[in-house]
Amino acid sequence: MLSKNQIKLITSLQQKKQRLANQLFIAEGIKVVQELLKSNFELVHIYTTQNDFEEVSVEFKTTVCEGDLKKITALTTPNTCLAVFKIQIHKEIIETGVILALDSIRDPGNLGTILRLCDWFGISQLVCSKETVDIYNPKVIQATMGSIARVNVNYVDLSPFIIQTKLPVYGTFMNGENIYKTTLPQEGIIIMGNEANGISPEIEKLIKNRLAIPRFGKLQQTESLNVATATAIILSEFRRPS
Repeated sequence: MLSKNQIKLITSLQQKKQRLANQLFIAEGIKVVQELLKSNFELVHIYTTQNDFEEVSVEFKTTVCEGDLKKITALTTPNTCLAVFKIQIHKEIIETGVILALDSIRDPGNLGTILRLCDWFGISQLVCSKETVDIYNPKVIQATMGSIARVNVNYVDLSPFIIQTKLPVYGTFMNGENIYKTTLPQEGIIIMGNEANGISPEIEKLIKNRLAIPRFGKLQQTESLNVATATAIILSEFRRPS
């Protein structure tokens, strides 16, 4: 049985300020937890309703009933396990290859999916503006399906980062150059903007290379693409052999 203090601590980690104060985050679901166990993230404890995770020492594992799991889950429908991990100290940004940068992405599902896309397309560096949703938000962790273990994520003031870089900077706009007709480099920074407002004016004025994903529909009435969908298309084109 879980103690009141355990329940209080674990549920508090659904809040960013408590994650920062305790330097801890939660992950739920066998797939996500297993991926994190194979990574450099340090396990604090696993709470599970199953006889699983045999590789984990008994001192770091507690079997709980479904009722107790419901008390600590961040999900509407609880999974079979929840684990608490220590937040890692972010590694230095290595400015080589293709880097993805996010300007005020607010939806946890979008951020989690974008991180999975980075993992899929071999983008090892993800740079987020400080207005972007917290990478350790439980909904983000859930959406990454473990890819957070393989992508280096940093939060920075985006304008100074772009100003100082020696890499070419690309941004996505409705009126940019057709990406399917553009010769793309093997190194560069790609900026993806906010779900509702796109790239902010402050960041837009720093971008010299404007890209667009053209619309092919006859009526040309679709307003925009979901940012995660657009990211998938952009990264796919950057990875296409020239």
